[in-house]
Amino acid sequence: MPDPDVRRTPRATASDVLAAQARLRRHLDATPIHYAERFGCWLKLENLQRTGSYKVRGALNALLAARERGDDRTVIAASAGNHAQGMAWAAYRLGVPAITVMPRNAPQTKIAGVAHWGATVRLHGDTYDEAKAFAGELAAQNGFRLLSAFDDIDVIAGQGTVGLEIAAALVPDVVIVPIGGGGLAAGVALALKSQGVRIVGAQVEGVDAMARVLRGEDGPFSPVATLADGVRVADPGQLTRALLADLLDDVVIVREAELRETLVRLALEEHVIAEGAGALALAAGRRVAGRRKVAVVSGGNLDAGVLARLLSEVRPRPPRKPRRRQRIVDATAPTAAPPAPAATPRRRNDLGTAAPAGGGEPRLRCAIKAPPDRTSHRITEELPA
Repeated sequence: MPDPDVRRTPRATASDVLAAQARLRRHLDATPIHYAERFGCWLKLENLQRTGSYKVRGALNALLAARERGDDRTVIAASAGNHAQGMAWAAYRLGVPAITVMPRNAPQTKIAGVAHWGATVRLHGDTYDEAKAFAGELAAQNGFRLLSAFDDIDVIAGQGTVGLEIAAALVPDVVIVPIGGGGLAAGVALALKSQGVRIVGAQVEGVDAMARVLRGEDGPFSPVATLADGVRVADPGQLTRALLADLLDDVVIVREAELRETLVRLALEEHVIAEGAGALALAAGRRVAGRRKVAVVSGGNLDAGVLARLLSEVRPRPPRKPRRRQRIVDATAPTAAPPAPAATPRRRNDLGTAAPAGGGEPRLRCAIKAPPDRTSHRITEELPA
């Protein structure tokens, strides 16, 4: 019999995701799913979510769950931008004081979005991990509640509602999810893995902390600069890595050039504006096989200057032309007589058309018979002078 004093590490479950869906449905609408024909992939458009990112799901669910527990402390969070915006919006809606710590190089679009909802903004450090350490110090000194961007059960459950919405819209074979700290991938896996859906993570080359951890590489890691600043994490979550070790099927590593080209193609061909991390799953989808692939476009908070520079610098390759399936006929095989065409009833507004003998489009007849004259007095064509 196990010792009752031994504490087990908390772990998010599928029931937590269902509870999060019940909390959030009164506050957030489901985002649409769009089929990108040129990519051959469905897109879960979380860039159209409140605050422009899926992060608002986890932040709002965490604050709602804390209110149910009677926890009304000031909440503080470190974020590269999207988690801070989601928490600021959720705190504004629920009347909870909020403080966000963001790196100094965070996009101005995201900093302005946080300040718009009334949260206090503190800029500290040059990376997310430096901002995270400073937020932890402030929480310990002042008794604030430190809300992790990904390593929290309520946050993971809130992000998992993305997977429930995908399952309600179609039956996917595989769902591709960008991975930074792992909160979104862990939540989606909890929601869909029991339905037989493959979950594939997407990371950028040189910013693949989670892939290294899952391979057993626990040494110090310093991620490189990348367009996908939302997934630039040096130390993935403890809860998320335990879940993904059990539930994740594969991780695809994308080159930076592939990510830039995909972001530009997404804007020009599908008219979808996504940030670097938002285009990451679609970039990885080119290497993932599946009849019904779904890529999560996780966010759309992209600086206008960055988008303008990408559009001027990146020249994407033209997409391949769609291949038409042609049936190969064996010339030596006996040719069967073609079936007689089925008679179709004519309607009054049908044009007098006849199909050519060699097939192809029907042509108008050379002479169209004029309708019978029903007037009692016919006017002659030549009038007397």
